[in-house]
Amino acid sequence: MASRKYELLLASVIAARSTSFIFTKMSLGSLDTFNLLALRFIAAFILLALLFSKRIANMKKHELLSGCIVGLMYFLVMTCELTALHTADTATVSMLENCSIIFVPMFSAFISRKMPTALTICSAIMALMGVFCLGAQIGSFSVGILFGLLSAVMYAVAILITDKVSTEQCDSLCIGIAQVGSIGVFALIASIIFETPRIPTDWPTILMTLELAVVCTGFGFTLQPVAQSRVSADRAGLFCAINPAIATLLGAFVLHEQLGWLSIIGLALILSSIALPYLQISWASPHN
Repeated sequence: MASRKYELLLASVIAARSTSFIFTKMSLGSLDTFNLLALRFIAAFILLALLFSKRIANMKKHELLSGCIVGLMYFLVMTCELTALHTADTATVSMLENCSIIFVPMFSAFISRKMPTALTICSAIMALMGVFCLGAQIGSFSVGILFGLLSAVMYAVAILITDKVSTEQCDSLCIGIAQVGSIGVFALIASIIFETPRIPTDWPTILMTLELAVVCTGFGFTLQPVAQSRVSADRAGLFCAINPAIATLLGAFVLHEQLGWLSIIGLALILSSIALPYLQISWASPHN
């Protein structure tokens, strides 16, 4: 029963983070990539510091180090994601990023030196076919699609690292807070080097940045290590299919993004490839 609660938490976390695609897409018209990331994650860290000051004061060195390592990986994921959103729509980027669920069992097999199962190989082929359909729809494989695929690889590594460091012996909440703070620091440094950082003054951008900070980051990013402390990486992968579904709906209804037939086929193939490796898990463990 306890594991079910953590699975529900993980589903809620991923659903909250899925809203970031649409608000990020809208905010990128006013803010540069690293500037937006810095504002979002630093604001979220300040909020978390006010709420959990005692937990932060008692944070152990290995929890801080674990949070920084996970934060670095998610900084790379977010950098690729935001770069992809400059030239691709939210549905495409979300779908491509969540191909990470295909890479998770493949990377796990490589680490354990065991061959991937037939289901894993089949799902990888389906995912590649879906990517081909997305590229064919727009006539070429844009930079956005390439960065979307790169974010998927980074995301898979981030999931595996989070699974490794989030244990019952560690304070997973402290790891999540350190992760949020480190992403903010990395983004601020990158913004200073490559951009001209600024604080938005128009209310639409301010409100969207606050939504990204509170809902997508303060809740979405911080609590993922907590949820994964009792949920396996394979099970976590299954829930990530929630992300592209919500992002696609929001993109269609709010941004009025149009999907052609090839795109619809591609999205269906990618969604199917995400779910396929876990059908056997669900059938084998109906009461898990």
